[in-house]
Amino acid sequence: MYNKMAAKAEPIGPRNGHELAPLNTRADGSERPHGVTIVLQGSRNSLQRDAPDEDRAAWSGKLQFFLSIIGYSVGLGNIWRFPYLCQQNGGGAFLIPFLIMLVLEGIPLFLIEMAIGQKMRLGSLGVWNTIHPWLGGIGIASCVVTLFVALYYNVIITWVFFYLFNSIRLSADQLPWAHCPQDNGTAEAECSKASATVYYWYREALDAAPSIEEPGVPRWWIVLYLLLAWVIVFFIVMKGIQSSGKVVYFTSLFPYVVLTIFFVRGITLPGSADGVIHMYKPKLAKLLDPTVWLDAATQVFYSFGLAFGSLIAFGSYNTPNNNCVRDVLLVSVCNALTAIYASVVIFSILGFKAYTMVEKCVSKEIKVLALHHIGGFTLNSSQEFYEEHYPQLGANITTALNLTGCTMSKQLDEAAEGTGLAFIVFTQAILKLTPAPFWSIIFFLMLLSLGLGSQIGIMEGMLCTIFDIDFFKRFSKPTITGAVCTLCFFVGLIFTTGAGEYWLKMFDSFAGTIGLVVVALLEMVSVIYIYGHERFTNDIYEMTGYRPGWYWQITWRYIGPVIVSCILMSSLIFMLLNPPMYGAWNAEEGRVEKTPYPPWVLFIAVAMILAGILPIPVVLLLRRFQCLALDVDIHQGSIRRIETTVSTKEMMSDQDVLSPESVPPSQLLPDAARFTIGDFDGVDSSDERPTRLPTSIVRRPKK
Repeated sequence: MYNKMAAKAEPIGPRNGHELAPLNTRADGSERPHGVTIVLQGSRNSLQRDAPDEDRAAWSGKLQFFLSIIGYSVGLGNIWRFPYLCQQNGGGAFLIPFLIMLVLEGIPLFLIEMAIGQKMRLGSLGVWNTIHPWLGGIGIASCVVTLFVALYYNVIITWVFFYLFNSIRLSADQLPWAHCPQDNGTAEAECSKASATVYYWYREALDAAPSIEEPGVPRWWIVLYLLLAWVIVFFIVMKGIQSSGKVVYFTSLFPYVVLTIFFVRGITLPGSADGVIHMYKPKLAKLLDPTVWLDAATQVFYSFGLAFGSLIAFGSYNTPNNNCVRDVLLVSVCNALTAIYASVVIFSILGFKAYTMVEKCVSKEIKVLALHHIGGFTLNSSQEFYEEHYPQLGANITTALNLTGCTMSKQLDEAAEGTGLAFIVFTQAILKLTPAPFWSIIFFLMLLSLGLGSQIGIMEGMLCTIFDIDFFKRFSKPTITGAVCTLCFFVGLIFTTGAGEYWLKMFDSFAGTIGLVVVALLEMVSVIYIYGHERFTNDIYEMTGYRPGWYWQITWRYIGPVIVSCILMSSLIFMLLNPPMYGAWNAEEGRVEKTPYPPWVLFIAVAMILAGILPIPVVLLLRRFQCLALDVDIHQGSIRRIETTVSTKEMMSDQDVLSPESVPPSQLLPDAARFTIGDFDGVDSSDERPTRLPTSIVRRPKK
């Protein structure tokens, strides 16, 4: 009888490579309990998840969720990347393309990730599997890229720990980067050619190797700080948001406290106004440069932390009726304002640093001119006299005396980004503040909070994907988290060698770029064109009571994918036209030299890019040709199952658990549209009408 009924069930719906697998037989050949009946109740326009999963974690309150999102999206890039981009790309004029890209690219994609996670209450892997089994590779690719980023992001936290503990001193003179070593040897010569802060970073903190091919052994002090960083991250994320949700109150709010303290102190310093004006003085001509718009789009993309899977995970912990549209708008505005606010703070301090450097430079050049009796300069000449008479000197005189001229704009143009801004430029500026150790401690505490806030989100996105895999559900969250952190620590030992910074820049340039952009592009295409923009719009309306209008439709369907595609294409073209290089420390010259990567390193870089992309086509092909089969074809509709796998209980909503008697007669379809998985009761084979796969299930009593 069962074979006969199975044969009758064959023509249900069109065959497309993901037919219903027999659910009454386990992989080992034993039988499952019979009686999973699927009832076709008519079509619904979305995947229905009206009741929260019993076993799924949830935010303890709205504030905890909001602070977690802020802590994740507001990160180190707001401090050491955005100010640099403003300075280099037209000052205040850069805010125009930045805000435009925020509206056209960042906010729409942000809402896609938040809303789809909240609707389906699944991690990244579960979401894309549910939309279509062929898209499961998007979740895997996102997890792989997130792993690469987590590896090197925690190394930055390691360096912050090193500087934080070395900031515990009584005075500025005792700070280890305040002076060059006094050994009258090679160390002093190397330091004198660079500067005390540069020397301390490359020699004392990193003990930098001459090239990436000569890394040397791991530096024991960096290994210990890296171990400390991973231990702290483990204890924060080991229980998911139950543990990390309490830490975000510090990691999200403390940076704003520090920024405000620096702001109040910075605006009272001489030269601070010059620094802010220099950064925000608009240069509208720069807007004609396409690279400025590309930089703005790229900054928006990475500042939100899109495509990591973290936003999907955070959204999945929300209640189904949470107003995700309002959350997205609030976080987006907060992110943009934080970047602008941080830029003002950073350049007010850098303006003060430039002011002190100009004073030092003027004194030095006045002394040189006075000793050569040029231009009426004396040892007592003032800075105003220098500024008035220096431009009158001939080029032959300044060249012969090796004079460079001392101006604020020249000093401010040398502002750095990334690690150079945090560990070299800003530490030098801190030396001029009183008391310097205090300012150094709170500055690195701020970097630590920003780094941990982002790392928590990165790890949550990766671990949520891992926890959604059935195989790992048999282990506890602390066990899986501990295994992941241990693996990351041992792989991260490569960053503790003398070539650690070189490897970090390589990971940052390759591992976390192309893969993320590809994932983001496919996310938009999958939700808007495969899941359907109308269905997604209805989902948001059901959850929030707000129906997205023309702005969302245009940016989702057209503008957003085009912008992300432009970022992807330009990134690839840039890599092909500009051979990748890294800054190697030349100890003899006391400076950084641009050095091309050796071929074997580029091979590793390409392998990392492919590792972040290949899961997408591989999973698609495996499932298309049924090498990697699923129990159900989710492409045709959402199937709610009972007693099939360990994980299916979490996929059930209360409305899906119905008995035949509880379904009103008006909602029941004819018997021909009802069949049982397990017993394989189905429609007659003579019925050629395609039948939509079910969206609701009832349990059939056991025989």
